[in-house]
Amino acid sequence: MTKTITPAEQVERHDCPKCQAPAGSPCRTGAGKVAANYHTGRFALVPALKAELTVKTPADRNPGRAWTQGAPVAQAEGKPGAAIRLGYARCSTVGQELQSQLDALAGAQCTRVFSEKISTRVKERPELEKALTLAREFKQAAPNQPVILTVVEMKRLARSAAELMSLSSTLQADGIQLELLSGPLQGVYDPNGAGAIVFAVLAVSAEVEREGIREKTLEGLDAAARKGNHGGRPTVVDDDKLAVARARLAKGESVTAIAKGLGISRATLYRHIGDSA
Repeated sequence: MTKTITPAEQVERHDCPKCQAPAGSPCRTGAGKVAANYHTGRFALVPALKAELTVKTPADRNPGRAWTQGAPVAQAEGKPGAAIRLGYARCSTVGQELQSQLDALAGAQCTRVFSEKISTRVKERPELEKALTLAREFKQAAPNQPVILTVVEMKRLARSAAELMSLSSTLQADGIQLELLSGPLQGVYDPNGAGAIVFAVLAVSAEVEREGIREKTLEGLDAAARKGNHGGRPTVVDDDKLAVARARLAKGESVTAIAKGLGISRATLYRHIGDSA
């Protein structure tokens, strides 16, 4: 009868790149106790477990108690498996939707997807950092394992050439590939060798596109201003409302009653009466 190999036994056939626990031993915490869960970079070395969020340490390893080294076992061969894809989705405002990006990343068979609603003007993007940290853990655990950061389009990562080049340097240093699911440069790129040139082109293209949008917006505002339309919210008190308000004031009605009848605030009514005095 064939013995079933448990997830713990599969995980412990590898050294842990995070806590340096040797093969045959459970993971350990910084305080020297048996960890409640195996570290991500370790269980990701097991093809059947790499998509898991957590793999718990079994009770017979005494999680939470003082760590002691177990009996050594034959370490599994570190052959690279299928590429690990980590997805990242971002939109700028609460009003924008993320679902189309999440659907595309799911279709690309991403192991994990990190998403956030945050402007690119904000330098700190926590979910992107989490994605990059996990990608590094995978690469540390299995240097020969392809790890890919997948995004729907480049502008989800950054909006300036400087930011994109900085990201390119980070990916290059960590050996992480980048995959674009749409756009003229759709595909997987290794930020080494010829891939570095592609990253530079992407960065400059994004910068030019952003400046073009900004320039068109300014030109549109300027053209509208020449026609007398200065943008912004329309006034809530037009000439007709102002005439009604003045007539009712002349009859002795209170500002409070008039403002309520016109559906505006007292402050707004006072301001317009003053402006036209």
